[in-house]
Amino acid sequence: MSFAKIDEVLQMPNLIEIQKNSYEWFLHEGLKEVFKDVSGITDYTGNLVLDFVDYKLDVDKPNYSVMECKDRDATYAAPLRVTARLLNRESGEIKESEVYMGDFPLMTESGTFVINGAERVIVS
Repeated sequence: MSFAKIDEVLQMPNLIEIQKNSYEWFLHEGLKEVFKDVSGITDYTGNLVLDFVDYKLDVDKPNYSVMECKDRDATYAAPLRVTARLLNRESGEIKESEVYMGDFPLMTESGTFVINGAERVIVS
């Protein structure tokens, strides 16, 4: 039984959904833009050029589960690997290899991050 004067009440927005969508955008588009922005690194002689061709984040293969991270004081993360291409302008030689960049924090189902075993939220 409701004693409200107005029958219709606005539905509360899912605030976690906004965080999740923002994180998903960053994973699929934002990281791509970051690597594009820094790509084309040239050494001081101008002879070597390093480009970031692609990246791979194994979100399906985190280091530990969320609960294991809390128990072990670990970070809920997955390895981030980048395909890097090195061009030697002098010889024309191109070397390409996959480089491990580090562990990238993953968002939990509840929209939080587990960093060093503690659950954290990002407020902006």
